[in-house]
Amino acid sequence: MSYRDRVDHLPGDAIGFAYDAVAESYAVLLPNSSFEDSADLALINRFVELLPGRHVLDAGCGAGRMMTHLLSLDDTLDVEGIDLSEERVQVTRARHPSRRVEQGDLSRLPYGDGVLDGVLAWYSIIHSAPASVSAYLAEFARVLRPNGVVLVGFHGGASRRDSSHAYGHDVRLSVFGHTTDDIAGVLRDVGVETVAKLDRPARSVDPGPQGFVLGVRVPDAVSSV
Repeated sequence: MSYRDRVDHLPGDAIGFAYDAVAESYAVLLPNSSFEDSADLALINRFVELLPGRHVLDAGCGAGRMMTHLLSLDDTLDVEGIDLSEERVQVTRARHPSRRVEQGDLSRLPYGDGVLDGVLAWYSIIHSAPASVSAYLAEFARVLRPNGVVLVGFHGGASRRDSSHAYGHDVRLSVFGHTTDDIAGVLRDVGVETVAKLDRPARSVDPGPQGFVLGVRVPDAVSSV
């Protein structure tokens, strides 16, 4: 089975409902970016440096911790957020009351073509099989202006892990791994050129290896997805 044929994942509504249930616990357990490795944060720094403008979407913003981190790097950024979970959206709005934060699906972003300077997708694809991930990455490319930047962080490898308990609650979630080569390949097909890839070994606090791909939207590119 090829990478993009893997489709066995929970529907978006189920993922959103699961994170509704754990929203408050999630915000307490992961309040900021202190969990991240220094190599992870270095890629976020590079993402900010490459931005052609200030308008950035935190795609799958969770409880807003990476929005906080982006603003700590540059408080002039116009950062907005979107997440499947309405409860996590409410937490993010409380933390960042001046920011636009919406509930929504990453495959149907509420933006026109080529209007964003950057998309940060920080562990927001981990509950989706590759068939859905391809749709997400195509949508990220669509909303980016020429030379706009996307950074995707995810669990590495090609494994699947099913869980019935997360963040102190009984919820059903599946976690998918993706390889940096596969993510970079999909990004290439949607007109995003990879400028950096990182395959980071697992730390004691990680469930396994981690992957990161940083790319730039190629001017006049045509998506093949």
